[in-house]
Amino acid sequence: MVLPSTGQNIGAEEASLGFEKPKYVEDDEELEIDNEESDVSRSDADDTSWISCFCGLRGNEFFCEVGDEYIQDDFNLSGLSSQVPYYAYALHLILDAESPGVDMLTEEHNEMVESSAECCLNAMLEKYQNMDFGRCARGYCGGQPCPPVVYCPKCEDIYYPTSRYQGNIDGAYFGTTFPHLFLMSYPYMKPAKPTASYVPRIFGFKIHKNAK
Repeated sequence: MVLPSTGQNIGAEEASLGFEKPKYVEDDEELEIDNEESDVSRSDADDTSWISCFCGLRGNEFFCEVGDEYIQDDFNLSGLSSQVPYYAYALHLILDAESPGVDMLTEEHNEMVESSAECCLNAMLEKYQNMDFGRCARGYCGGQPCPPVVYCPKCEDIYYPTSRYQGNIDGAYFGTTFPHLFLMSYPYMKPAKPTASYVPRIFGFKIHKNAK
């Protein structure tokens, strides 16, 4: 964080040059303006970076940023108003909105919402390719990347995150349809089924299917 300049710093610099600058009223005004601009810049940084800071916290690697238009779409917030106290206030606090009223989305806004949803999937695709969500632990899956939380599209099984930080993430953040919708949106990312499957054995003998 860059701290605003102060009169002491200015005086020290000028004293090193061997002279002292006389103090005028305009100097005080300049300092006040500088302080105001610094406060505004810090305020802007706080307003625009808290979501980025949240997504950057340890254990929140599964989350990605979405556009305000996507959050403003009532369809994506269906049912929350009856479950979240002070829902309208909380929503506008998240969006940094000044007015508690929500305008109806126009056709242009709907297009922006769809565009934001596409950007959201692209962001999740990048995380998927970087294996930020983890990989399947089964040997026959060959380190298959998994979408959250945590579904292997190769063996079609579900796992718990290995990290204790990510283990606290509720699957409701992503819903029951995200992995399948994700693979439908990017069908080329859907892997082929394993050519072999694990067969449990005891001393080299297969275990009968009726054995318990």
